[in-house]
Amino acid sequence: MDENTGHSLFTEIATVDLQKFTTGSSNEKSEFVKKLGKAFTEIGFVAVKNHGLEEETREKLYGAWKEFFALNSQTKMQYCEEGLAGQRGYTGKGVEHAKGRTVGDLKEFFQIGQLKKGDDSIFREYPNNIWPREVDGIQEISEKVYETFESTGKSILQAIAIFLNLEPEYFFDKVSNGNSILRAIHYFPIQDNSKIEEGAVRAAEHGDINLITLLMGASAEGLEVLRKDGAWIPITALPEHIVINVGDMLERLTNNKLTSTRHRVVNPPKEKLHLPRYSMPFFMHPRSEMDLSCLENCIDPEHPKAYPDISAGEFLDQRLKEIGLK
Repeated sequence: MDENTGHSLFTEIATVDLQKFTTGSSNEKSEFVKKLGKAFTEIGFVAVKNHGLEEETREKLYGAWKEFFALNSQTKMQYCEEGLAGQRGYTGKGVEHAKGRTVGDLKEFFQIGQLKKGDDSIFREYPNNIWPREVDGIQEISEKVYETFESTGKSILQAIAIFLNLEPEYFFDKVSNGNSILRAIHYFPIQDNSKIEEGAVRAAEHGDINLITLLMGASAEGLEVLRKDGAWIPITALPEHIVINVGDMLERLTNNKLTSTRHRVVNPPKEKLHLPRYSMPFFMHPRSEMDLSCLENCIDPEHPKAYPDISAGEFLDQRLKEIGLK
């Protein structure tokens, strides 16, 4: 037990079954909301099964992006477009760094944004997606995963709204055609450790910018979560689970009621430095006009308002500058 918070010190994260919320009985739905809310309040992370992403789809997605990252640097750089702050297309090795750091992370990545289906004036704010021509089927499989996780994320946000005593549909108009990102990450092999900048790691300690992050199982271990007592706890989801965590926008909106827990991806042990790691997070963002002002029902004398008012678009812009993308 943490003496400061009264919370139990976890050694692993809780698991919830999304099917019990989407098609279960009223009791099962209530239990799901309670368990999810407890996990997001105390830890900020939860494992989710029956999330809608089929294993065959996941394998196809990883296969396509492994093929892309195996291309030579010159070919990959064709998909790096200046002025997009890394929000679409390719971002090269070591460009992004964690907030408060200057040493770049040991990774390269490719970002896919909103699919722009239908008619919505918000689409004028979003750059067009960029698709590699060298890998067959990469657009089709990536769009399928994007749509699947967008749907899964809406269900999780509905449960969060209920937990916060808001209308169940509270988040729906705010995330409809939101600025969400599917990011394909390649943590490249570390062939010569002596050439790595001092302090460089695959992903330094950080909190995610967005409302929630949905993460399908990575190709290797390395993800660690910072516990309340300062201990780093390794998190490895079962193959049939995804991991979902609270982002900084949601922590801010709820006046710290829900926890955006710091996490990192550490470098592998010496005998595995030559192995790559692939990860495919889906960062669920709202529309830029969403008001992130602390919810009134999350403010009381014991929990005074912790943040000044800001919109989601302003917050994202601020953070992209802090992490070296803008």
